[in-house]
Amino acid sequence: MTPPSVQTATHVDTSTASNSPRTVAVIDIGAISIRMAIAEIHPDGQIRTLETLLQPVDLGRDAFESRRLTRKGIERAATVLKRFRRVLNEYGVTDTKDIRVVATSAVREASNRIAFIDRVFVATGLDVEPIDEAEVNRITYMGITPMLMARAETAESKSVVIEVGSGSTELLMIRGGNVLHSDSFRLGSLRLIQELDASGLRGAQLRNLLETHVRRFVIRIAEELKADAPLQLVVMGGDIRFAAHRLIEDWDEESLAKLPTSKLEKLSTRILSMSEDAIVEKYGATFVEAETLSVSLLAYTLFAKHFELEHLYVSGANLRDGLLADIEQGGNWTSEFRQQIIRSAVSLGQKFAVDQAHARAVAELARRLFEQLTDEHQLDARHEVLLYVAALLHEVGLYVNLHSNHKHAYYLIRNSELFGLSQHELQLVALVARYHRRASPQSGHEGYNSLDRKDRVAVTKMAAMLRLAIALDDSRSGRIREVQCTREEKQMVISVPGVDDVSLEQLALRVNSSLFRDIFGVPVLLRAGE
Repeated sequence: MTPPSVQTATHVDTSTASNSPRTVAVIDIGAISIRMAIAEIHPDGQIRTLETLLQPVDLGRDAFESRRLTRKGIERAATVLKRFRRVLNEYGVTDTKDIRVVATSAVREASNRIAFIDRVFVATGLDVEPIDEAEVNRITYMGITPMLMARAETAESKSVVIEVGSGSTELLMIRGGNVLHSDSFRLGSLRLIQELDASGLRGAQLRNLLETHVRRFVIRIAEELKADAPLQLVVMGGDIRFAAHRLIEDWDEESLAKLPTSKLEKLSTRILSMSEDAIVEKYGATFVEAETLSVSLLAYTLFAKHFELEHLYVSGANLRDGLLADIEQGGNWTSEFRQQIIRSAVSLGQKFAVDQAHARAVAELARRLFEQLTDEHQLDARHEVLLYVAALLHEVGLYVNLHSNHKHAYYLIRNSELFGLSQHELQLVALVARYHRRASPQSGHEGYNSLDRKDRVAVTKMAAMLRLAIALDDSRSGRIREVQCTREEKQMVISVPGVDDVSLEQLALRVNSSLFRDIFGVPVLLRAGE
């Protein structure tokens, strides 16, 4: 039930109170439950959670076994979301602009996810957004970083943030607010349980097999991290929060809690030896929680022991916290987050032996062209980052072969991972890099033919600006740093302050400016600055 005091607060006329907080909601459709958080976002950026709701819904069992959601599961989810919608109405949250609904692995992997999305929309009017692993990591970063930076131990050393979910395991390595490594593994507690159930083993044999699988998983992730210095382990997720509330007194979930590994190991061992019914009766867990507790707690324990840690840190942050922070930011990337994306792109470029000086010079010129041509391209701030990243990586294809290196660039970028970019955003970057030379975008080109018109136009505009930036650094000297773009009659004039001779760049621009003329409708003239 909604608290009476909160119900009263929702009757305030926000239309006449400019300083009134904005009430919003986020809904997370997971593999074993649907969770909702309702919060106030204040003008100063403070977020105050008003209410959280959780309803068990077993979508993952069907999705992970058959890659399809059953009609019964879809209807169960729709029923829960209709109840949540009624609660939102009580709070006065009726505009869908104030509600974000995301779905993770179970819905994302289902072959009939479109049917699920459409059914939920018909039943509730809510738009469900399946988010990929990169988006989950981005949102996790936004939610966990303030907690890490607030504590000296986790701010100064490498912190491995890990969440063993029902369908997948997400991992971040962060130091000083910078992401050093990110990854996602398609192995979660429910998925593993389903695999083990198929073995037909029971009792002690099943527990031994479980421990063997989890140990292999822990070693695999540890090898991925390549940790060469002491680190801190920060764990997240509903299962570890459940355990922490039973092992740590008066934990408010607002800050990191220090949990001795020995205590977690004892609880994990005890739960491994109990039936699901016994776990529900003794600890007050739901049956859904009881099913996954053993796997995730064992995994966290083995992680801590593998790195010989006497304690680990438990975070109360969750996906909803990150989603609320994202709404508070207006869906825009913060400058800190933009830098994380760029750092990841630079690392990828180094992996493929890119000429870093030239790549950075082209990227900076592309950024300046983007800023100067804002009225022309009318793209948003995210596109500026995508263009910058494409500029940093446009020559990665040379690692494979000089011939058709633009096509190799597309393939390498498309099949790499860049922290903070979704698969769709990564595809846009790959296409912009693919069109940095040679042919203009064609309807039959791989990747480009699957885009909608808005994205096709955005890719072409960004590729056109990238070609101009490449021409401006044709000498690979970095001598052109500033540009000024002005419309003069029926042409776009690019002036280069402080540079007297641009004859080399003018020749390069004649070759590289045709795509700009095709998409913007004006030729380009390069002029030396005064």
